[in-house]
Amino acid sequence: MTEQHCIEGIAAPLAIANLDTDQIMPKQFLRGIDKAGLDRGLLWDLRFDGEGRVRSDFVLNRPAFDGTRVLIAGPNFGCGSSREHAVWGLQQFGIQAVIAPSFGEIFYSNAMNNRLLAVMLSSGDAQALMDEALASAEPLRLAIDVQAMEVRTPANRFAFTLSERHRRMFVDGLDMIGLSLTHRSEIDRFARQQQLAQPWLCDVARKVELRLEEGA
Repeated sequence: MTEQHCIEGIAAPLAIANLDTDQIMPKQFLRGIDKAGLDRGLLWDLRFDGEGRVRSDFVLNRPAFDGTRVLIAGPNFGCGSSREHAVWGLQQFGIQAVIAPSFGEIFYSNAMNNRLLAVMLSSGDAQALMDEALASAEPLRLAIDVQAMEVRTPANRFAFTLSERHRRMFVDGLDMIGLSLTHRSEIDRFARQQQLAQPWLCDVARKVELRLEEGA
């Protein structure tokens, strides 16, 4: 099994319901023109107090949770705005997967399209996993097997589901564009057929541009 098929490592419990994207990535960290440095702003108000001092009791600030790769979250994780920066910040911080009973719809799509694995467990299984993580004397280590669609811990196994499209993206190491390009031959064939059937629609933008230049 390759690393693309399985995510393994420390899982940090974050038992907060309705954790929205403004909390995950506050607006003051959205001023850049690229994705760089978003890990700094991740969960800022949970990681730091009003004076910018580290909150030593927050799970991701504890030395034992250095290198956390999975978040075990509460329901409706990633609700709120559509900012994709929340996903990018989690990834830059080293998070490869989030497990929760439910997700904000737009966040879920952003996560899966960027290959941040969003695993939905039933409410009962999600609570059992959270309880196991909170009760563990040491940080819980788990494995998420994308081929088998199973979360494995030292004490439990939890099944989850993914759409075939999303499962294939992870198993084959593809992002959304890469998956689309696997259909390149069908796309090219459709384009050729469309050009033969409706040639007046071909290269419309360029034809309009030429007409505008002629009339200028």
